[in-house]
Amino acid sequence: MGKLEEKNSGDHPEVVRLNRFLAMAGVGSRRSNDELILSGAVKINGRAVTELGVRVDPSRDHVTVRGKQIHVAGRNIYIVLNKPKDAITTMSDEKGRETVMKYVQVRDRVFPVGRLDRNTTGVLLFTNDGTLAHALLHPSKEFERMYRVTLREPASDDDLRNLRRGVSLEDGFARVQRAECITGSKRKKVLVMVHEGRNREVRRLFEKLGHDVRQLDRVSFAGITPLGLPRGSWRYLTRAEVRSLRNLAGLPSAVSS
Repeated sequence: MGKLEEKNSGDHPEVVRLNRFLAMAGVGSRRSNDELILSGAVKINGRAVTELGVRVDPSRDHVTVRGKQIHVAGRNIYIVLNKPKDAITTMSDEKGRETVMKYVQVRDRVFPVGRLDRNTTGVLLFTNDGTLAHALLHPSKEFERMYRVTLREPASDDDLRNLRRGVSLEDGFARVQRAECITGSKRKKVLVMVHEGRNREVRRLFEKLGHDVRQLDRVSFAGITPLGLPRGSWRYLTRAEVRSLRNLAGLPSAVSS
């Protein structure tokens, strides 16, 4: 790939992986887009791309699929969904399973920011703003993620201390920034806050301590909550919420509506 690969190898929030850019534009899921790339159907600035992991700058790069120019809608959309259980966080599913896109149906194409596993409920953001989405998911940003964990057995003081001190998982050491039992729950409901977005991190932490997690609900992500939203419902973010997210991400606060 030469110069193209070198140009797009940085971690600037303006650039995104090619498969994600295609998903943002509604071409397909990231997995199906990988297959498109490998088949040679995708070109960047007139050059065929057949390698995965290449990044593009949506504001400068010219991307085509089988000769058709691909672009993301110019109007930025920002949405929060109170995700229900059993919905998969993906644009589409090859097995025909229910996805979160069933619940967020708007004229402009949007995509979920990050993932919640199938059985996890709560705050899930959607946007077509690739710059903000990339910044929100970048490991260096450490946005607060708050979860309400419902356990089969009560959590002990040692459990809470171990969560705060850290637990060794198969993908490295992990700890929570906050862990406290919810009053009136007989210590079976715990509020925890993490900064990383590792796959199934909160579930794995409790499982490592010998707990069976009955329910996991994300009650806040970077300050955005599902307050007033029934499960399976969504709303547009307010201008103030978008400005807050962009400020936290270190991006200009001006947004389009």
